[in-house]
Amino acid sequence: MTSILKQVEKDMNSLIDAWVADYELQPGQLFVIGCSTSEVAGKQIGTAGSEDIAAVIYKSLTKLREQTGIRLVFQCCEHLNRALVMERQTMEENRLEAVYVIPVPEAGGSMASFAYKQLKDPVVVETVQAHAGIDIGETMIGMQLKPVAVPLRFAVKQIGNARLNGALTRPKRIGGARAVYA
Repeated sequence: MTSILKQVEKDMNSLIDAWVADYELQPGQLFVIGCSTSEVAGKQIGTAGSEDIAAVIYKSLTKLREQTGIRLVFQCCEHLNRALVMERQTMEENRLEAVYVIPVPEAGGSMASFAYKQLKDPVVVETVQAHAGIDIGETMIGMQLKPVAVPLRFAVKQIGNARLNGALTRPKRIGGARAVYA
């Protein structure tokens, strides 16, 4: 387990460095994280969750939050219909509504469960429209992003053994050929 934790830390640090250097994130923007710690460990999604792996990922994401001012939002697994864990302040600022559930590794996933335990005043909401996010292990965060998602390409292709995808969103372009966007 120690070697995978070191690899995850290395991969996450590279990813965070890339986000900060290459992609602009604004303070207050919602940043959704979908993560299968089972996939990170090299197992099938939902079969070998690990809060130890979640802890390493969470630590790196905390650095990203501190450097950019984003609001972290952790997607639960399908057993909680991909609901999201966040700070109550984030929920209130975004006029979202809480649902009553506490994620646990077996229903919510290890990442969301771990995050819930770390947050100062955690709540769970059903859905968001995030400005950006990462998907570690193909957990399908697309439903949590604003309508026009732009896929990102990172030098880091995996976190541990899990495939990595990322996205930023942009406003819809309207008006056709005569419209000016710049």
